[in-house]
Amino acid sequence: MNEDLFKAIREGNASVVQEILAKNPQWVNERDTRGSTPLLLASYYGFSDITKIILSHPQEVDAQDASGNTALMGVCFKGHKNIAELLLEHGADVNITNYNGATALIFAATFGKTEIAKLLLEHGANPTISDDKGNTALSHATMQGFSEMIALLNRES
Repeated sequence: MNEDLFKAIREGNASVVQEILAKNPQWVNERDTRGSTPLLLASYYGFSDITKIILSHPQEVDAQDASGNTALMGVCFKGHKNIAELLLEHGADVNITNYNGATALIFAATFGKTEIAKLLLEHGANPTISDDKGNTALSHATMQGFSEMIALLNRES
């Protein structure tokens, strides 16, 4: 693992990330101690410029961390719609599940990220997928009391 790359990502230093990946493009597939790839980390932190740099290198957009979460799931949790759009443009799978059976749409619904949920649905997210506890995105939105999300998901189900 290249600590300098992960440190530059955590610090939001796009020029250093670009320099490192220009010299060592294969490091785009490295993992940190939590199993995160550079893409997972940059997108989670909301660094769209670094995410774009990383996406310019061939890689598995749906790589999963130690919990089975993808970059798309992370941005749905954090609310970075612009990065969700980038990931979807690069072929991110909207219906992949993590190790608890959750999808990106379930994350968006759980955290009230309605605009991201709309985007996911436009890209084919399946609102009927249930997590390991049997809860769909609608179930999670209902538990949280997110009325706008509930209305959106009721229209889609």
